Amino acid sequence: MPVLVITGTGTEVGKTVVTAAVAAAAVAAGRSVAVLKAAQTGVRPDEPGDAQEVARLAGEVTVAEVARFPEPLAPGTAARRAGRAPVRPAEVAEAADKLATEHDLVLVEGAGGLLVRFDAAGGTLADVAGLLGAPVLLVASAGLGTLNTTELTARELRTRGLELPGVVIGSWPGAPDLASRCNLADLPDVAGAPLLGAVPAGAASHPPGEFRSSAPRWLAPRLEGTWDADAFRAREAP
Repeated sequence: MPVLVITGTGTEVGKTVVTAAVAAAAVAAGRSVAVLKAAQTGVRPDEPGDAQEVARLAGEVTVAEVARFPEPLAPGTAARRAGRAPVRPAEVAEAADKLATEHDLVLVEGAGGLLVRFDAAGGTLADVAGLLGAPVLLVASAGLGTLNTTELTARELRTRGLELPGVVIGSWPGAPDLASRCNLADLPDVAGAPLLGAVPAGAASHPPGEFRSSAPRWLAPRLEGTWDADAFRAREAP
């Protein structure tokens, strides 16, 4: 798995913190890691973006962006409003391929969900994954409403012939409600793929050293971690 694409069921579901956790666990396992942000929106040229946040939390990783745009909009819309050339899926795939020649693992983080448009031609992160032949890790929210968006994204991945290794909950609440606890059983069912982790809410506020040492406990062995889905469900489920 030299390249892993990371997408979410929508915006603000925890993609960046999950990307950081996956990076930290891989680094702890002795792998060299690069993180590529396909399109960064909503930040000024002098501001740190999502890739820089991953590096702050995960430590010794290479970071890169294909493009950034100042307004917090879908990449295609943000590029158009900024009067700039949009990101093309082939550009992202080319950048990921180059990083993969120099690193054991390249994490490609999307913007928003799987089908958020990069350009007027309708290019998306799903097209990037197709060009790379890369699996797509899905980050989902914990609570009410997540089953629909998770199943829709998983269906689109299957329709395109893309591998979905599993789902990670991007922000597991300290006091989960009934819907969140029930979703531990329902998410893998609707996704047709296993749960591969649950990152606790507020993890990004942990000191970086604590984040790095804790990250493997939030992720399943497939992601270089020690998290056990069955044990987690037994503890948290209703």
